[in-house]
Amino acid sequence: MAPSAFLRPFSRLLAAIYRHSALSASARSKFYAREPPNAKPNWLKVGLSVGTSVFLWVYLIRKHNEYIVEYKRRNGLE
Repeated sequence: MAPSAFLRPFSRLLAAIYRHSALSASARSKFYAREPPNAKPNWLKVGLSVGTSVFLWVYLIRKHNEYIVEYKRRNGLE
């Protein structure tokens, strides 16, 4: 049995799927009915996120320095 004879029944199905996908691609997408969320950022949330990140980094660096000083003091390296 030739491969083309085997695939002939599926060609109608593939053509129908292709036609349907072409029609749905030209339709308006329901996901863009509203304005994209990046158009107007929520500056309060952005500020809180950046502020929290800066606070945590400063806190981490200070604690690290405290731990280094304590390590040196306990081991007589200072």
